[in-house]
Amino acid sequence: PSVWLALCIGSLNAAKTAPQMPLTDTPLSARTVLDGDRHAFSQLVRAHQSSVRGLLRSLVGGDVALADDLAQETFLRAWQGLRRFQGASQFSTWLYRIAWNAFLSDARCKRHRLSAPEHETPPSEDYAASAAIDAVVTRADVERAMHHLRPEERAAIALTFGQELTHEEAAEVLACPLGTLKTHVLRGKTRLKEYLRHEGARLS
Repeated sequence: PSVWLALCIGSLNAAKTAPQMPLTDTPLSARTVLDGDRHAFSQLVRAHQSSVRGLLRSLVGGDVALADDLAQETFLRAWQGLRRFQGASQFSTWLYRIAWNAFLSDARCKRHRLSAPEHETPPSEDYAASAAIDAVVTRADVERAMHHLRPEERAAIALTFGQELTHEEAAEVLACPLGTLKTHVLRGKTRLKEYLRHEGARLS
């Protein structure tokens, strides 16, 4: 077996001596891979379904039904491909990558807008714009604003701020260079600020 599976087997053996302790992702994923343990996989689903749905909800602009559908697709793909998980990253990072790919597949099928907006925003911090945004911004406001970002920017913001991944982890999820990820974050933040400032001025 691989080094990861060997470590997983050791974790499983250790867990047997402390049955009162909840199992972590590593032994749970090992049980699923080694034994086809559906109960172990259901525990993984329960542990991560909220964060996966939250990421997908950000990606689809707040469409809860679509986010739930894509979450189901994500966990189905994870179940089918769990033997490919080698433990090189966090299990959650691996799941987010599957969720991102599920979103892209759905977006292409439905011809969602995947191209950049006509006017490219330069990647620079606009602190004046940030200060102009009202202190209280509702989740619905943010979801509407997120829908105006490019998908890569949307994902970068959702991963680094919503799911609190490091830039390195988010770059791994999106399969892009670290510098590209940082650009997505910077441009996404700038566009969010501009959209929210514009909406605030329009409604005032």
